[in-house]
Amino acid sequence: MMPVREGMLGSLRLRLLAGTLAWILVSVALAGWGLASLFRQHITQQLQAELTLHLNQLTAAVNAGPDGRPVVDPPPNDPRLEQPLSGLYWQVDRLADGGRPAMTGAARSRSLWDQTLEVPSTPQQGAETGDQTYDIAGPGGRGLEAVARILTPAEDDAAPLRLVVAADRRVLAEPISRFNHMLAIALGALAAGLTAAAVVQVVVGLRPLARLRRQLAKQNAGDSSRIEGRFPSEIQPLVDDFNKVLAMNAEIVQRARTQAGNLAHAVKTPLTILANAATRDGSVPASLVQEQVGMANRQIDYHLARARAAASSGAADGRAPLQDAVQGLVRVMQRLYAQRGLRIEAAGMSPGLVFRGEQQDLQEMLGNLLDNACKWAASQVRITAEPAAGGRLLLHIDDDGPGIEDHERERIFLRGVRMDEQLPGSGLGLDIVRDLAGTYGGDVRAGRSPLGGLRVSLWLPAA
Repeated sequence: MMPVREGMLGSLRLRLLAGTLAWILVSVALAGWGLASLFRQHITQQLQAELTLHLNQLTAAVNAGPDGRPVVDPPPNDPRLEQPLSGLYWQVDRLADGGRPAMTGAARSRSLWDQTLEVPSTPQQGAETGDQTYDIAGPGGRGLEAVARILTPAEDDAAPLRLVVAADRRVLAEPISRFNHMLAIALGALAAGLTAAAVVQVVVGLRPLARLRRQLAKQNAGDSSRIEGRFPSEIQPLVDDFNKVLAMNAEIVQRARTQAGNLAHAVKTPLTILANAATRDGSVPASLVQEQVGMANRQIDYHLARARAAASSGAADGRAPLQDAVQGLVRVMQRLYAQRGLRIEAAGMSPGLVFRGEQQDLQEMLGNLLDNACKWAASQVRITAEPAAGGRLLLHIDDDGPGIEDHERERIFLRGVRMDEQLPGSGLGLDIVRDLAGTYGGDVRAGRSPLGGLRVSLWLPAA
């Protein structure tokens, strides 16, 4: 039983149908109970109004006779009052007064034949008109709904009278039973229609999910690289985000393959040089080994940085305060370039400026840019930051060096490009910066600095 129950709870279709059907049943049951109660109340009030009408007719017709017995002339004219045991009755009782005893059934309708109505002394309820309602037993022990009224005749010596009109409760039961039967059929048909509509609605409403599942099956089978087709507006954002994830994963895989091939090719060259040198001469010069090993290490560091950039592509979970990273890098650069007496300063580093990404990636990008600026600066390097449009951060790294011609500014971001072979470096740092910034949806550009040298502007997402 447990797997079946878990399967039902795990099915969105079954959960929706169960909830809808339960609500339909509860609503129909409450509607049936309410309508039946209203109809029963209406029929009861209608019967009481009819009994009151007959009671009014009886009141207008009753008089005290010469012998003290009540006389009804003319009697109420409903034919049922003339038919024995018809279910509709009237009766006039003389109440005890002075020395005259009470007389039950002093006058009565022909429908009572030789029987009388026993009215209790305690009424069931009282009306505003003074009429009293009773539940009494009639001929044959059948339950009757009775309305009674106390009447004092105009004659001085006449005893007070109690006028009673009663009707068989079957008058209520039969129409109520017929109504309940018709109501049950109507509500049953309504419930069936609502159930069919709910089933159709759930099946049609969840059909896009079935189509989405088939698309996912195709993607898992390798028949498609993305989810195709248009979906309802409630599902389409999920499909779009999933397609973005699929495209991002495909790009990461492609980058990983490319990086693996590039790394293999880059490391193969120094290894080949060392192998050839060892083949020609058993003793390989230490300088050659150091040179080629250094080249291999730089290539490995470069490709590892690119691989990390690809792996952290679009990472939005990290938060890196800009102020802490910049201040730490400024202190490092001041120690590295202490002999040159460079003035390295940071401005506009508000604590509210936070990079949406990994701290290590932020330090990698800013470290490469600051290091490049310090290499070319004559005496001053300045880094500034400010919020930019689109929820981004804008950083400027300025130096007062010789600068770069306009047509050369894009070349500095190409892999392996070095503007001066006399300065140390591998020509990989700015290429790494562009790759890292691109993976976060940012950008990096070069321009002319207000200090007279090069300005590198870096756009990054803000947290």
